[in-house]
Formats: sequence, C-alpha cells, structure tokens
Amino acid sequence: MTTGDELERAAQLIRAGGLVAVPTETVYGLAANALDPAAVARIYLVKGRPSTSPLIVHVASMEMARPLARVWPPEADRLAARYWPGPLTLVLPKQPHVPDIVTAGLDTVAIRMPAHPLALDLIRRAGVPVAAPSANRFTELSPTTAQHVRDTLGAAVDLILDGGPCEVGIESTVLSLAGGEPVLLRPGAISREEIESALAKPVRETARVEGAHPSPGMHQRHYSPRTPLRVVSDGNLPPGRGAYIYWRRPAGAAMAIALPPEAPCYARQFYEALHRADQAGLEWIAVETPPDTPEWAAIRDRLERAAGKAGSAAPLRRTGR
Repeated sequence: MTTGDELERAAQLIRAGGLVAVPTETVYGLAANALDPAAVARIYLVKGRPSTSPLIVHVASMEMARPLARVWPPEADRLAARYWPGPLTLVLPKQPHVPDIVTAGLDTVAIRMPAHPLALDLIRRAGVPVAAPSANRFTELSPTTAQHVRDTLGAAVDLILDGGPCEVGIESTVLSLAGGEPVLLRPGAISREEIESALAKPVRETARVEGAHPSPGMHQRHYSPRTPLRVVSDGNLPPGRGAYIYWRRPAGAAMAIALPPEAPCYARQFYEALHRADQAGLEWIAVETPPDTPEWAAIRDRLERAAGKAGSAAPLRRTGR
C-alpha cells in the first residue's frame, strides 16, 4: 500500500508534468496537472483517447473548485454540500485559464471532489487540480485495483499509487448545470432520482451528441473487455466456451461468476468480474440483464456500452423518463 513518501513523490511528479495513477472511490484515475496542457496531452497519448472526449478535473476543496468555473449556481452549492467528496461530477461554464485540451474545446469544465483519502491527499500535496480520467486504454475496462492499471498501462505511467479496491466501483454521475436546467450526462452511483430530490426539480437526460462530448463515457462503445460481450436473459448463453456473470439465474458455462443482487454491491465487484472473465481467454462473456429500476441505471448504461458493436441478445432499455 502507498506510503507518505510515495505520496510526496507523486505530488512532485504532478507538479513536474508527470502522470500518476491514483485510486478514487469510483475507479483508478490517470492524474496530471489539469492546468498544464503538456501534461494533459500525455494523458490523451497514453490512453489513446480522442480529443473530443473531455476530462474531469478533480479538486480537494471548494476553494480549489470555484475558481475553475465562470458561473457557480446555487444548485452547485446544494449538490456539493450533499455529495462532495463523492461520486458526483458537475459540469459548469469554465474560466479561461482552464486549458481547452482538458475540456475538448468546450466552454464547460467537469469538476469532482473524490472521496478517496489518497486522491484528496495527493491533490492537496500537489497544490493543483488534477485531470484524472480512468487509468486504462480508451474504451477498455475501467480499473478498480492497482493491478488492473499495471496490467493495462504498465510503464507508461510514472507512478502507480495503490489504495486497494475501489469502494464504489463504477464511474461518477455527471450532471450539467451549464444551461437553464440540470441535465444528466452520465448515470452513476448517485441516481437521477436522488439529484431531483436534492434540487426539488426535474433532471433531463441528454440526447446523443455529435462532435465533442459534454461528458466522458458517452461513446457508443466504452468500458469494454477485449472478449466479445453479450447481455442475456433467462440464462440463454451463446454457443461455445465463455464466461457467464450473473446475479440471479445460474447457467452452465466454462466460467461462472456470481455477483450480489443488490446494485451497490454488484457495482463494487462489476469491473473486477469483467477483468477476470476477460483474462480467461474464452470466446465470449455473457452478463445477465440487470433489473430495469433506477438503482441499476448506471450498471445498465455500462453494460450497454460495453457490448457496443458486439450487440446484445437482450437489448437494454433506457431507464427513466
């Protein structure tokens, strides 16, 4: 596990333009100084990430967050007071000093205060906000352990901080407050219904966009194993040898992985199960369709995108209004 000396070295690397893999409560992030365009360019290069996909800027305090936004509405204060530190990202109009490479050229910036103590300590020691997308190759499985980062990025990262398995296990909820109404750009552990309750107003879901995306994680294919993935119902598995990930209905497969039937516990183990299945060298991965209820919306979104062009034997429906 990470020591104080490693944290200090990581902070020095961030200030010097380096890349550090850091745990958050959601997934491991590939962190660089968000105000250093050259350092941020290394993130895009290492991940193979397109320039149309913006990055989330991570902060350790409200004093660090507010100067990044040109407008800070009352709704941002209300949500930050309730959910920060935590798995909620707010998209707001950006200040000019936030580099365009961080925001994919958009006039908005995505900001989050992570809940993991190592991430917060690193940002405080570095003294700068950090851009930190998931520490993996673009569109591939998100890492929830330090070993996942070593397996996928290896020596391309200057330092990997080990904070153990991620507690939440899936990426943050992303909410835009940049317009006249709140818009959910990416579902996450904090549901749309919870946000609507906190704001006492409806939250709209975004439609498909062309060009630069207003949030990470909006590509049709994302969060994907290298092994073809299918979402199935009633234990209806493809022919051949594969891995089956289920929460309710077991079925015969070369590899079977049972996950808990409660959404938060399932999410915590979700990417780890996909990594295990992907490393088994089988022909396919099949995942049992999750319930079509609000608490499962983020997992359903990840599965829909993980299936990507591989398709789905049981197409996922969008949850909500």
